[in-house]
Amino acid sequence: MTYYQKKYDIIVVGAGHAGCEAALAASRMGCEVLLLTIDLDKIAAMPCSPSIGGMAKGQLVKEIDALGGEMAKITDQSAIQYKILNMSKGPAVRSTRTQNDKLRYRTAMISVIENQQRLDVKQAMVDRIIVENQHIVGIEDHTGFCFQTDAVVLCTGTFLSGLIHIGTKKIQAGRAGEFASYPLATQLKELGFQLGRMKTGTPPRLNKHTIDFSQFEIQEADDNSRPFSMFTASIPLIQHPCYMGYTNAVTHQIVRHNLSRSALYSGQIKGISARYCPSFEDKIVKFPERERHHVILEPEGLENAEIYASGLGNSLPIEIQVDIVRSIKGLESAEIMRPAYAIEYDYVHPTQLTNTLESKKIHGLFMAGQINGTSGYEEAAAQGLWAGINAACAVQKRPKFVLDRSQAYMSVLVDDLVTKGTREPYRMFTSRAEYRLMLREDNADSRLTEIGYELGLVTRSTLDFVKEKQQTIDKEISRIRSTILKPTDQVNHYLTSKGVMAIHHGIPLDQMLKRPMMDYDIVQQFYPSEQHLNEQIIKQVEIEIKYEGYIQKQLKEIEQYRHYEKIKISPAIDYTTLDGLSNEIKEKLQSIKPATLAQASRIDGMTPAALSILRVYLKTFYIKNNVTT
Repeated sequence: MTYYQKKYDIIVVGAGHAGCEAALAASRMGCEVLLLTIDLDKIAAMPCSPSIGGMAKGQLVKEIDALGGEMAKITDQSAIQYKILNMSKGPAVRSTRTQNDKLRYRTAMISVIENQQRLDVKQAMVDRIIVENQHIVGIEDHTGFCFQTDAVVLCTGTFLSGLIHIGTKKIQAGRAGEFASYPLATQLKELGFQLGRMKTGTPPRLNKHTIDFSQFEIQEADDNSRPFSMFTASIPLIQHPCYMGYTNAVTHQIVRHNLSRSALYSGQIKGISARYCPSFEDKIVKFPERERHHVILEPEGLENAEIYASGLGNSLPIEIQVDIVRSIKGLESAEIMRPAYAIEYDYVHPTQLTNTLESKKIHGLFMAGQINGTSGYEEAAAQGLWAGINAACAVQKRPKFVLDRSQAYMSVLVDDLVTKGTREPYRMFTSRAEYRLMLREDNADSRLTEIGYELGLVTRSTLDFVKEKQQTIDKEISRIRSTILKPTDQVNHYLTSKGVMAIHHGIPLDQMLKRPMMDYDIVQQFYPSEQHLNEQIIKQVEIEIKYEGYIQKQLKEIEQYRHYEKIKISPAIDYTTLDGLSNEIKEKLQSIKPATLAQASRIDGMTPAALSILRVYLKTFYIKNNVTT
């Protein structure tokens, strides 16, 4: 084998959203990093939706930003529409979503990657990882050329044994027009990894000049949009609308008549598709009572003509796709620029990874993104950051980077994957986070920036800025709690205008603010702060006061949860010898090797009785082996 003369601390394979965050994090922490990609022109490509964020995904992007990652900054440079989802609901489930110019996103990220110190970027397809004594020592590309390294982060996306389906046509590809990686998937199986097969898809892209937008409902950006990143001072691009229309009975009939020609329903596709993002054929078959489905037209950029037809993803032949599109009001003359397609790919069952996203089988091998069974740019980027940080920590002999479920959405994501695994493309939802009231978008910086600073990913000035902001919030909350709202004529007139009963004696201002019809405006009206407070600070003050009771309750739940997290479990335990546990539980414990009792409690099928047996056994085990938990 021929080796490159330079040895790298870490090699990142794949330059999608996971690979970019992994490579940047590791290099910024002081490692020499090599980022390998099949096509240098496709770094940080957005192969499907032109949007970033959304429900729970927006929280992930904010957390990446707070830890010193890049996604939020690049999003702000390329965003052409901002919206806050769930504004009518509580703050725990509100999330930012943007529409983005795909070319600008990719170009901005390429610039950051190529100008990052200690980060080399090369075009190559990796065929094999080189392993000696269960340790990573290098990689070999498709030409037989090799690179030495101590750690590898696999961020292969949909490229592992990728197979595109358009009707009966099959194309070996990682994405349309790009090579798939088959030798690497074969080697992972040979190394003993259990692989599964998943399926995703993308809708057709339409030429905007052939669309009658007057037949669609316009969806404008929110007023007073705020940037995603705390490092972005202002939004640079003009905001543009999306458009919403509907399918109809004719559209649905076309699909029903041609199901046998669908790769998904002809039995051609074996991979498991996402339950929460069904193809158009799936919608017609599984929801026959629905008379129409949404079609949202999203611009893919400011200068190009492509429109992303969200909601019309399918695996039908192109001629059928044309009929489907043109059956929709406003799309009668629409031209398809890129057809919809489905893609199957291999993934590694994530229960074979530790909570650092390192393989249990091979030291120094980390995995992030769709290779772990997830779906979405944001989930991929969060895992990439997590794996890149941990690869750097491993190389530098630093303590591993692991957050618990009460600290971040990304830790919920990682814990779900390595503890429960997934048999379908995993997507983040607010409902997956049991402590979501504490994991809001608005407090991501106060939760995680100090951790980013300790890792070397956030500057001291940024940390000081975040701390000063939190001090301002705490000071204002304290001021409001110590203020008494007096029953003056002006106050009572204000209250009755808001639908609140007049008061006849003084009442603590924070108690009044907790009432449903009240907001921070009452503070500004009668007891304004001497210090200028921006909108973000005001919102956090209001949330902390209004939801104080719920927050205190959740803090108690977190305290109990962390008690279980403190009970460590030795990886040396042989669960097959435990009496009183079912064979199923024994097998899962032996396979997953939970790091704590809390993680063991989250394993699918774990019962209170089994957990009690395990806890008793742990006491005996640690006394016998003279180990302190």
